Amino acid sequence: MGHLKRRRLLLRAARTLAAVTALVAAAAPAPAAPREAAPAGDCPRLSGKWADGNRERLQRLIDTVGPCATGHRGARPVAVFDWDNTLVKNDVTDATLSWALRHDRLRRPADWSDTSPWLTPAAEGALRAACGRKPAGGAMPTSAMPACADEISLIRETGRTAAGVRAFAGSWNHRRTVPQYAWVPRLFAGLTEQEVREVAAAAREEALAAPVGSTVRLGTRSVPAYVRYYEQQRELVAALRRAGFAVHVVSAGFEPVTEVWSRALGVDARHTVAIRAVTDARGRITMDAEGCGGVGVNRGEAIPYVEGKRCWINERIYGVRGAAAWQRQRPARRPALGAGDADTDVTFVGDATGLRVVLDRHKPEIMCRALDDADGRWLVQPMFLEPLAPPRGRYPCSTTAFTLPDGSGAPVRRDDGTVIPDQPR
Repeated sequence: MGHLKRRRLLLRAARTLAAVTALVAAAAPAPAAPREAAPAGDCPRLSGKWADGNRERLQRLIDTVGPCATGHRGARPVAVFDWDNTLVKNDVTDATLSWALRHDRLRRPADWSDTSPWLTPAAEGALRAACGRKPAGGAMPTSAMPACADEISLIRETGRTAAGVRAFAGSWNHRRTVPQYAWVPRLFAGLTEQEVREVAAAAREEALAAPVGSTVRLGTRSVPAYVRYYEQQRELVAALRRAGFAVHVVSAGFEPVTEVWSRALGVDARHTVAIRAVTDARGRITMDAEGCGGVGVNRGEAIPYVEGKRCWINERIYGVRGAAAWQRQRPARRPALGAGDADTDVTFVGDATGLRVVLDRHKPEIMCRALDDADGRWLVQPMFLEPLAPPRGRYPCSTTAFTLPDGSGAPVRRDDGTVIPDQPR
């Protein structure tokens, strides 16, 4: 990453005191919450190992925007983090689904087509054949049905059946949802949210105990067995909270699962946003989910995914209602810090007014924006644990790296409309 370091040094040399002043002025407030700030001028210090001066820049944000330094007693600045592969290594929803499949915790739907409006006949047939038909609503013995575990986990991971056939088809807004993510809460239909939390807690205990790099047998395949909190991120979240920031998590996972994991970082359920299922009169999870930005109860057409994450942040944190929640808000109603690892995070991370942290997993749109670094606020950070090897070639920023609502590719454009040139991987 030597070329990145040189570019950043040049950019930092060009910045003036006015830029710091603008950063302070742009800090986004959140609704008032119990104060956890240290006394003014006594900000917490970061000590973790980061790449290319990233820790120093994060510290400067805390020291200039944090109420610990400013003594500001009004609404607190906001920091928003994605969860999977941003605050932890590996995916907690996958870990939870794996545990549920290996312990027979899912119930058989009356009709697999009910689980997604986009499920293809081929996928429906594969699930029926592998998982059986009866009894509807009963627990599926997936630990003894490896073909069933394979079909469910592969459709979740790849959007394809074990035979390699597309599991989802039709039309959806690719900047508001992805069918296999929206599918997961429906797999837990019939359980209560508390039962899902219990499954997630058992999966968490298992995943944290598993050695780094280990795998577990799921169906006929080996899948990652472990999850780890990134210690640098744990320290950053704690420092931000002590400095007076309101720290939130926004994820395209299932909300009861994410809540189990986020509370270990001091982020409670009220500050954790993910896909929220609608429950019935008995408190059991249904096939419906809550919407956002004027989209009501739905079957997955709108989830916290790409622009959906912006919508849920605007609605849940800032109280923006209706269609306006899908739009970028003025600086005073945007996070001061955003952090993510994938294209699903690119919109909300790009909305941050202070710093935008990207855990580098080689995802094209977010990396195009981060490497272009048009306003000097993006930080690229290799994964703290088992970082990916540098890929070859260049990101196709000028041609196809931006995903349009219909799923086709287009150039990635800066805020001023100019096209970002292809960036080195």
